[in-house]
Amino acid sequence: MSAPIAYDMTRIATRVLNRTPNGIDRIDMAFAQHFLERGRDDRLAMIMMFTGAVRAYNLNAAREVVDAIAGHWGETRDPAGDLGLQTIRRWLAEGPGANPASAFRLSLGRPERATGMVRWTLRHGVPIGRSPVTALPLGTRYLNVSQFPIWMPHYLEWLRMRPDVKPAFYVHDMLPLQAPEYFRHKEFRRHEQRLETIARHAAAAIVSTHVVRDALSERLEALGRRDIAMLVAPMPTAPVFHRPPPGETTYDAPPYFVFCGTLEPRKNHLMILHVWRDLVLRLGQAAPKLILVGARGWENENIVDLLDRCQPLSRHVMEVSGLSTPSYAALLRGARALLMPSFAEGYGLPIAEALAAGAPVIASDIPVFREIAGENFLALNPIDGEGWMRAIREFAEAPRRANVPTSEASMDNYFNNIETFLNDL
Repeated sequence: MSAPIAYDMTRIATRVLNRTPNGIDRIDMAFAQHFLERGRDDRLAMIMMFTGAVRAYNLNAAREVVDAIAGHWGETRDPAGDLGLQTIRRWLAEGPGANPASAFRLSLGRPERATGMVRWTLRHGVPIGRSPVTALPLGTRYLNVSQFPIWMPHYLEWLRMRPDVKPAFYVHDMLPLQAPEYFRHKEFRRHEQRLETIARHAAAAIVSTHVVRDALSERLEALGRRDIAMLVAPMPTAPVFHRPPPGETTYDAPPYFVFCGTLEPRKNHLMILHVWRDLVLRLGQAAPKLILVGARGWENENIVDLLDRCQPLSRHVMEVSGLSTPSYAALLRGARALLMPSFAEGYGLPIAEALAAGAPVIASDIPVFREIAGENFLALNPIDGEGWMRAIREFAEAPRRANVPTSEASMDNYFNNIETFLNDL
């Protein structure tokens, strides 16, 4: 028999304020949809309330919230009817004319929905009415995939009263400690506190790469824990990247590239935008176009200045936030390449998604990308601007290279592996 699962959906419950998910959100949602599957009498959810109290939620109420947020993100939206994708394609075909780049900062979705979604979540997400200490069945596996909000020392103190509960945590990366210069100042201490919580309570940890496993093991040993079970399990890409919707046709557009990631220093947008400015100055209207998919993050003033005020970029770069996953997959299938010049990553979900969709990839030559993509991408030094410019021109000027999509990994097999791991704790 499967062990009971208590899935922590605190982060998902807060994402009603976001129009679309980022990488961690998408992984969290995939886990929530699996572990909060309707009809299971051995599953429940947990949320930390605004007051700081932790409450258990019944399965049906939790699943209503999860499904509503997936709909709010547009994860079931048909790309054929997506007005945002249509706007992007018109821009690719016609160009933005004389309008500045800021006029083409396409922000999709309806922000006024957020307040209504919060009210809906509070109304329908009815807690069981008991704390986890009394609500969780004997031998429950507590599963936290989002790392949220485990930096708060008091959040999991209830576990001390339930030694039969086996906590498992998904650790996405160790980057706030390895490269703190790319994060908000508070993130270094916050990540230390996450790891201290894991060292204090965890029975198990799940990671997506051996690179993260090695760094995590070293840190936990320093905190006195060598006995935490670890599973390395790369997250499969969503089926929409492998299987285009029925009727989707190949989009014949002038050359364009896609760069997916929050606008923040670690992703290296600044280098790519300088490359694009130079491409436009050299090639004029013949320069390829660039679509930046992602919300604006932190410490990105120089990036934003280029987007808002650099005239050479105004006709060739579009910034898009709020694009649904199905529309993003359709956009990838027509791109000359996905660009991912990051200085550091814990995984690199956009690379896996691009390879699944058959899109070429140009990315930084860093160990984690080698682990997840092997030789199936063009690897460049993230500070080699001239090398990136040459590669982009080559991909833009040659016929589009359609890669053979990577084989679709089974979500069922992935989660069966996770469940076996949790049951064996």
